[in-house]
Amino acid sequence: SPQLSWSGAPEGTRSYVVTCFDPDAPTPSGFWHWFVVDIPASVTELPAGAFHVRSDFGSKAFGGAAPPSGDRAHRYFYVVHAVDVPSLELDRESVTPAVASFNLVFHTLARAIITPLYAA
Repeated sequence: SPQLSWSGAPEGTRSYVVTCFDPDAPTPSGFWHWFVVDIPASVTELPAGAFHVRSDFGSKAFGGAAPPSGDRAHRYFYVVHAVDVPSLELDRESVTPAVASFNLVFHTLARAIITPLYAA
């Protein structure tokens, strides 16, 4: 997974969530490449061993950029979310990115976004 670090969390931050989403994937719902939750508020760089939600690749790990050959350039939204609870309390075995996102919406204090482009 890529190295990410951050600073300047808003007051009340109790944990972080880091995601990577491709809105340009050839699906009606985009494609989740990465979804790490419950990162302690004291952490300002992505730790090893963090809890990963299963990505759309089907694994609990980072899935790199992979647009279909010949497709247009894809945007990849890398987002660090400052969260107001220490844990989203998700079922570690079965949670999907959609359900994790739903829970995240109600607890996000702020976001920082980097959006690189990639083409095959």
